[in-house]
Amino acid sequence: MRRRHCLGLLAAPALLGAIAARAESIELLEQDLVLERSAQRLHGSLLGPAVAHKPLVVLIIAGSGPTDRDGNSAGLPGRNDSLKLLAQGLAQAGIASLRYDKRGVGASAAAMTTETELRFEHYADDATAWVELLAGDTRFSGVAIVGHSEGSTLGMLAAQRGKVNAYVSLAGPGRPAAEALRTQLQGKLPSSLIERNEQILQALQRGETVADVPTPLAALYRPSVQPYLISWFRVDPAREIARLTIPVAVIQGTTDIQVTVDDAKRLAAARPGSTLHLVEGMNHVLKAVPDDSSRQRTSYRDPSLPLAPRLLEPLALFLKGAV
Repeated sequence: MRRRHCLGLLAAPALLGAIAARAESIELLEQDLVLERSAQRLHGSLLGPAVAHKPLVVLIIAGSGPTDRDGNSAGLPGRNDSLKLLAQGLAQAGIASLRYDKRGVGASAAAMTTETELRFEHYADDATAWVELLAGDTRFSGVAIVGHSEGSTLGMLAAQRGKVNAYVSLAGPGRPAAEALRTQLQGKLPSSLIERNEQILQALQRGETVADVPTPLAALYRPSVQPYLISWFRVDPAREIARLTIPVAVIQGTTDIQVTVDDAKRLAAARPGSTLHLVEGMNHVLKAVPDDSSRQRTSYRDPSLPLAPRLLEPLALFLKGAV
């Protein structure tokens, strides 16, 4: 692992106070990791504190679409670096993390042959393989999963299969993806597309592909992505989180315009004994943005915005207490 220094500006003050008293900066170790799966190579970044003895390591799973290990999407302009900032904040709190590019994304682009062949289960299998790799690494005391957005659901499946000590849903949906998509599109489609959109969604929920997709809806329902959507729509996050027997936390921002507080409450209710933490003023990319603010859009492409200040402390405390 290569050494670098990162000023302690992102973690919560309560966690950094003792460290800040000793030094102006925290030395971090960073290493590029490659996961070999048959002929596929998945690329990730391991980041951790240089001074911690056998720290906990967290597998950070990114959200849907072409979202890379740092939380940035090729489908959106600019960068927000949300997951990179999250990894840095965890390292400053004494917790290592591994974040990775999913197959078909970033440095792992070559790991996916065609979009038509991709299934939700493939992403879950990849996450499980990363857990196995980390669980076998003697540098770490245990493995936890933090899944963001769609990565929350993937993390539930990986946590069921692998040697995982704790699980965190971060801005994760509480309903099947078709229901979430239906809600997100409500009021945003022209009247001429509302009925057709519903017909397509219902067909995919039944496991049926649709040949005739209107051009304005092709980005969502193009034929090549429909098999993936069908496999994804079958998964109910509330059902999957209920199957976990390890410590569980559900963390959700109150100004998230993609996933709601009700989603978080549904997840927490499905898993009795879980910890529910609502971060006031945090949006979907983990930044502090007031409700109905014009900063919502700009926060998705501004890496200079820090993480919401009330995120890292409860997250780190939960992870340390669970292991």
